[in-house]
Amino acid sequence: MERNEAADSRRKGSGRGPFEHFVERVNTTVSSAPFFYVIVAALLLWVASLPLWSSTTKWELALHTGSSVLSLLLLVLLQNAGRRSEESSHEKLNVIAEALSDLMTSRAQDDPALSESVQKLRDAVGLEERH
Repeated sequence: MERNEAADSRRKGSGRGPFEHFVERVNTTVSSAPFFYVIVAALLLWVASLPLWSSTTKWELALHTGSSVLSLLLLVLLQNAGRRSEESSHEKLNVIAEALSDLMTSRAQDDPALSESVQKLRDAVGLEERH
């Protein structure tokens, strides 16, 4: 049974660099209960710090600025993690389709009607064009 380029390219390594590892760690940290408690504690500290500020406008501005920056950074990192998760799911489906295609190819020798189905499957998934 012949292997196609998609199968060969999957074996060449994870392709994950330092940024991807960083995003994975951030995603794991942000989605945990301790991170939620840290945010709640930071909010309580901010509320308790009101007497230390010269005006309530500056006090509110500090919260809005900090939360906006944090929100933007987390949005970008979590979007990246979601995109990679989606790509991983697609890759798994492609592997399943490739295995099914290989199985159907081996059975097509006994049943020529399967040859057309194999070609339709490969065209639909684009196994020959992957990677």
